[in-house]
Amino acid sequence: MINTKAQPASAHESATLTASGFDDLPNIDADQIQPIDVESLIAPNDPRHAPKILVLYGSVRARSFSRLAAEESSRLLRWYGCEVRMFDPSGLPLPDDVDSDHPKVQELRQLAQWSEGMLWVSPERHGSITSIMKAQIDWIPLSLGGVRPTQGKTLALMQVSGGSQSFNTVNQMRILGRWMRMITIPNQSSIPKAFLEFNENNRMDMSPLYLRLVDVCEELVKFTWLTRGRSAYLTDRYSERVESAEELSNRVNQKSL
Repeated sequence: MINTKAQPASAHESATLTASGFDDLPNIDADQIQPIDVESLIAPNDPRHAPKILVLYGSVRARSFSRLAAEESSRLLRWYGCEVRMFDPSGLPLPDDVDSDHPKVQELRQLAQWSEGMLWVSPERHGSITSIMKAQIDWIPLSLGGVRPTQGKTLALMQVSGGSQSFNTVNQMRILGRWMRMITIPNQSSIPKAFLEFNENNRMDMSPLYLRLVDVCEELVKFTWLTRGRSAYLTDRYSERVESAEELSNRVNQKSL
């Protein structure tokens, strides 16, 4: 849910921006959850459409707890007024095993370009992120021509574990997010013994772990509103400006063949 003084949106935008009630969020305390105060986060000329969030998860199991956590988060992100899309990694080839024109690769890359922020949810396997999660990240290039599909976009991180609580996976994904020049929010979520946290209806039970999941979603939305209107300026680098000037000079001044 958002709180903004923007001019009336189109019918499609209004439908997107209208947050659902709490029927699908049984653990939420309606008296305590707060809509996003957009006006405190943006400048007058910043974009006011619904934040576009891509959700990735790292398992293709029939009952995937990373997918369940991703779905739980997606419900919350939609309540906070976001347009949310989730990528299904099933059928995604190994990186470099096929050409990049493979339909699943193209789907993922188009979603990455569409998004303004991302949420990554991975299981921990052998003390690390899963190969399924890493394959998705590896298929998102650092640049597509002159476009960097991840630079300046926000990122939130979550992990699920079968055993005791660990932060190996979120820490490794944080490194990857930094490498991809994303604005990774401070908060994160780690759900230990995930099989005990989701009930027979595949919904997360109320607990401090659920409260942290809500915190992460709320913070992701706030940071996306705050930074997306100025992400190009925030990620503008002196070294790249110098390099670009040198490349231009070399090209212009090269001898004729």
